Formats: sequence, C-alpha cells, structure tokens
Amino acid sequence: MGHHTPHDVHAAGWRGERRAERFYIDRGYAVVARNWRGGGGEIDLVVVRDDVLAAVEVRVRSRGEYGSAAASVTTTKQRRVLGAIRAFVAAYPEWLADGYRTVRLDVVAIDRGRVDVIYGAL
Repeated sequence: MGHHTPHDVHAAGWRGERRAERFYIDRGYAVVARNWRGGGGEIDLVVVRDDVLAAVEVRVRSRGEYGSAAASVTTTKQRRVLGAIRAFVAAYPEWLADGYRTVRLDVVAIDRGRVDVIYGAL
C-alpha cells in the first residue's frame, strides 16, 4: 500500500476538476463558477447549457482500496452540495430567470483514469 500526501490528493482533485470541465465544455456547456462555496458546502463546477443549470461534484480515485469515486459521495456530502446549490441559486437568481429552468446535480466519477458521469445524481 502506498501513501498519498495531502498535496498528491489536492493535485489529483484539481486535475479531475479540469478534466470534468473539459468534458462539459466539449459538450456545449459554459462554466459559470468553479469551487463555489456557500450554504455550508462547495460546488466544484457550475455549468449551463440550454435550459439546464448543473452543479457538478467531481470525485477522483486513483486506487480502488477506498471504494469507487461515485460511492464516495456520502449522504453528508450530498446534503452539503444541496445546501450549496440552494445558496448559489439564491445568490444568483438571474441564472434561473434567464431561462435556466432545470437545476440538477451531476457527479463526475473518475476511477483510475476512467470517467463516468452520473447526470441528475440526486
């Protein structure tokens, strides 16, 4: 078993977020916020396209010993992200007023380099 330093984990998370960002941009989404904090939580990415505003939680696992990236989104994490989504929409109501009607939470799970996107995870 190897040991990851906090720097390694932070760097992997940053790379994962950039990879997720590229994934959405390549599909026609615009990134409107990165690492937005509020409501007791954080949203890794907020993206918009057509009538959808999506909050994106990015989870990265470079090894399988702690479970899958998707499984790491605990109910506590879900509550924190939902709080952040509510706070984001309250702080920026224009995103809903400008025609964005659907608000969803997506999870981008990156397991040992493989990217899986779960649209509308909650």
